[in-house]
Amino acid sequence: MNDLEITPAETKQRLDRGEKLLLVDVREPWEAEICRIEGAKLIPMGSIPANLHALDSDDDVICYCHRGMRSLDVAVWLRAQGVERAKSLAGGIERWSLEIDPRVPRY
Repeated sequence: MNDLEITPAETKQRLDRGEKLLLVDVREPWEAEICRIEGAKLIPMGSIPANLHALDSDDDVICYCHRGMRSLDVAVWLRAQGVERAKSLAGGIERWSLEIDPRVPRY
């Protein structure tokens, strides 16, 4: 399970190549109102178990949160449920803002 994380740069490169990725924002709705990554699906961490069917995908499932801790927990849990292609965005949306898109507000 040492491939649980993916960097913002690798994620951006894969998106730019048109690869099919399912981006899942596991933050709370109030956080998503502050900022988000374009195309991401908001499923707060506490709602993940009830939405497992929506995450069972042949595409890579890349979860993100503010700084990467919640999304790492979600990726580990998803893998245990059989979602083998689940990953966590290393550093979360904070790192995305710093390295990829400075227009994404930081909080």
